[in-house]
This record gives sequence, structure tokens and C-alpha cells, in this order.
Amino acid sequence: MSKIHILLADDHPLVRSGLIKLLEPHKEFVVVGEAGDGEEAVALTKKLQPDVVVMDLSMPKMTGLEATRIIREKDPNVRVLVLTMHDNEEYVFQILKAGAGGYVLKDSGRDELANAISAVARGEKFFSPRVSEIMVQGYLRTSDGHPAAQPSDEIPLTKREREVLLCIGDGLNNQLIAEKLFISPRTVDTHRTNIMQKLDIHDTANLVRFAIENKSKL
Repeated sequence: MSKIHILLADDHPLVRSGLIKLLEPHKEFVVVGEAGDGEEAVALTKKLQPDVVVMDLSMPKMTGLEATRIIREKDPNVRVLVLTMHDNEEYVFQILKAGAGGYVLKDSGRDELANAISAVARGEKFFSPRVSEIMVQGYLRTSDGHPAAQPSDEIPLTKREREVLLCIGDGLNNQLIAEKLFISPRTVDTHRTNIMQKLDIHDTANLVRFAIENKSKL
């Protein structure tokens, strides 16, 4: 099994120590460095080239939001997973716009964090259930009343694509969808890409919104 190299960025040493202990049982994870602020996170990312940066939002010198934007602009191959106590809608959408691959709350369990790191390292998106709920509520609230795309019965989605879309609407990531439908994560990703092209939707939040709005038609 290939190792996933991780950089931890949090301004609290005790939090970083706790995360290291939390990740120790997972032999596929290797913590290659620790950063105590946003500027250090950017510098160490350039130096250590981790696969995933686990990023807090509230840090001195440079926020996690700013650090994420810089890291992703300089090297899109480095994934960023936000780990924070903030479940504010504004934080969620700003950090996703900055290029983060996932958003996990600090009250999440051990397994959720490990699954999030693995998913983000594969290039997938991962959100805590509460964060997925925030994303959907935000888009529905700001909706102008028009559907995100044309009604599903006018779109040539295959039966399998409709099944995948329903799972996406339920907040499942690629790995969980693969397990539920007994297909590979790569196949799920292909279906997801095809669905987004057919619906002319270009981000996960709008895809989730469309799935929820059209669930009865899928």
C-alpha cells in the first residue's frame, strides 16, 4: 500500500499531537511535518511536498483560508483537507472556493477523519454530514426558484447514472457509493463526470442540490 504523506497545520501543539496519535494506527499515513501558522504551512508544503495538508482555519500570521488558496495555486497536486470547529456557511463556501478538497469538523470521529484523508488524497471530495447539510441549505436558500438544470426526465441519464446521482444527493462520497453499488471508485468518478457534463453542472454543491430537488424524478 502506498503511503499518504500528511502535513498538519494547526496553531495548537496539543491538537497536532492528538492528531498524530489519532493517525498512528493507520499505517498508510505518514505525518511528514507540522505547521503552527498559515505562513509555515505554505513554506513546509513547498519544502516537504505532502500529499495532503490537514488545515485548521483560525491560525496566526496567515489564515487557513489564505494558506489553502496559495498552496493550491502553487501546486494543484497537493490536496487540502480542512479540519476545523467552524460549521459556518460562509467558511464552508469560502474554503471550497479556495480549492480545499474536504471539510471535516473537529468533533468528528477517528474513522471519519481517516476516511476524509484517504478520499482527499485520491482526489475526491469529502464533507462531514453537517457540512453537506450546510452546503445544500445554502444553495437552496439562495436559489432564485429555478432548478439547477433542466428536469431529470428531459436528460438522457442512464439507470446507473441516476443511481449514482441519488447517492450523491444522500451525501455519499465515491468510496461509499462504490461499496453501495458494487462498482469501483474509478467507475463512480467516471459516472460523476458524465452526469455533471450532461447536466451542465460544474461543482459538487450544485450537483447535490440538483439531486435533492429532483429526487422524486430519478
